[in-house]
Amino acid sequence: MNFLDGSLFPENQDKLVITAAPYGPEWIPSDFPEDIPLTMQEQVQKAVDCYNAGATVLHLHVRELDGKGSKRLSKFNELIAGVRKAVPDMIIQVGGSISFAPESDGAAAKWLSDDTRHMLAELDPKPDQVTVTVNTTQMNVLEHMDVADYAGTSMADPQTYNAYREMVVPSGPGWAEEHVRRLSAAGIQSAFQFYNINSFETVERMIRRGVYMGPLVMNWVAISGGMDAPNVYNLANFLRAVPDGAMLTVESSMRNVLPINMMGMAMGLHVRCGIEDNLWTQDRKAKMSTVRQIEQLVRLSREFGREVASGKEAREICKIGVFYDSIEETLAQNGFAPNAKPGLQGYLRKAA
Repeated sequence: MNFLDGSLFPENQDKLVITAAPYGPEWIPSDFPEDIPLTMQEQVQKAVDCYNAGATVLHLHVRELDGKGSKRLSKFNELIAGVRKAVPDMIIQVGGSISFAPESDGAAAKWLSDDTRHMLAELDPKPDQVTVTVNTTQMNVLEHMDVADYAGTSMADPQTYNAYREMVVPSGPGWAEEHVRRLSAAGIQSAFQFYNINSFETVERMIRRGVYMGPLVMNWVAISGGMDAPNVYNLANFLRAVPDGAMLTVESSMRNVLPINMMGMAMGLHVRCGIEDNLWTQDRKAKMSTVRQIEQLVRLSREFGREVASGKEAREICKIGVFYDSIEETLAQNGFAPNAKPGLQGYLRKAA
């Protein structure tokens, strides 16, 4: 992305799109009973509360009545239908892991099979987005956490801790390309989860080959443990590759969430918060609900002079429902240089 003079001024930035991740599939209800919804009615109401607080994208996971993350697509259909009816302008983004929570003590925290994850393209009613992981990698969500971050929670159990510490994201090239094709055919936007510059480059190549022909909407996931560490150097290196036509949300975990989001807000990027990412106030004296986290970001964004997007404005910024007809159009609309042609030296040169 190009940061020319005036790029940090709010009048030259999009309104802020806030993604809420309120369902926290890695936690169990006793970890934060005041803020983990359990019944279907409570899960729908949580989406409503997040929207009313200022979030316009809902990162959706589903929980069963026993408190465990749901692996039943019928439950996803039920929650999507409920949220769509309650807050029709909210962007529904289904978490592509479906559920990575271990089913019993000591069980592996792992993602479901390739075929099962492909079935997210068949959800009915269909979501606006499904998150798409790119390149198989370690996902040790605990690597940069402090012991105090998970003390007193289910994550402190040695077996559960080890299950999450050893978690791996399966996302080989064959699966990723097929998944993107199925989502696009269903009219669902791929919300790419980029862990570093390498996963971004993989998707750029997919675009240049015509595998994906749509808006580049993505998260920079800075949670360490096989993914980028949350610091300004990694973010700046990532931004140097990102074209100006892309929509980028920053994401981190625990007490890194707020400072990374503040960097993102200042730079015209977009933000994510919620108990899936963080449980704490910055002084770690109290747990902080998803709604309180959203309200904090709304307040800070307005201090920056940057207004928060409405649901309809967020849909325009994310280009929900938009797809392109050719590789050339996809590259141009996202702000990439065109594909190289024989005898053309310099990507930015155009024929007279």
